[in-house]
Amino acid sequence: MTQALILASGSPRRRAFLRALGLSFSIHVADVEEGNGEGERPHALVARLSREKALLVAAAHPAATVIGADTIVTLDGRLLGKPAGPAEAADMLRRLRGRAHEVYSGVTVCPPGGGTPRTAVVGSTVWMRAYSEDEIAAYVASGDPLDKAGAYAIQNEPFHPVARMRGCYASVMGLPLRALVDLLAQVGIRPPVGAAAACEARTDVPCCAGRDRLYTGPDLSARA
Repeated sequence: MTQALILASGSPRRRAFLRALGLSFSIHVADVEEGNGEGERPHALVARLSREKALLVAAAHPAATVIGADTIVTLDGRLLGKPAGPAEAADMLRRLRGRAHEVYSGVTVCPPGGGTPRTAVVGSTVWMRAYSEDEIAAYVASGDPLDKAGAYAIQNEPFHPVARMRGCYASVMGLPLRALVDLLAQVGIRPPVGAAAACEARTDVPCCAGRDRLYTGPDLSARA
């Protein structure tokens, strides 16, 4: 019998990535407080949050394999979460403009029957371009930044906020596919579509495939 798979996230980007892998799954959003613990390092924070989300849903669905994920943005060691509104989104974008910052994505797979959760964290460095005040205003007015850590989507074509990045493009979007596929294999799930093919199908950017790859130019500023 096919093993039930649940995504503990309402993110449309994560749903799209799982579909690109050819996986069948249901969605049960985990209601977990995403505040930063005192003294908690970014990689530890995303690991904990992804694990808490997966465990919360797994407790209600013990026969399923559950995927939990979390993504955070840090600038100068400070966490940039989802903006509370348009004004905060514009402020975040001004702070990020023309600068480098770090993006961390954690992913956890909880096997059925109370098995040991498996967690991976992927970090990437992102350099923003020097977008104008008018571009910030138009992007914020679109509503796109309001549900995203750091108030931006790397894949947003009209705004195209990123000049270059080093790391995993899919992870910056919210789900490190290579890490997820490796974790799923550990619990006996092998997606019909490989991580690199699924990543490139959703991003139009060459998959990092676990390598230290620097992306620049039109791949990041003019994508479909």
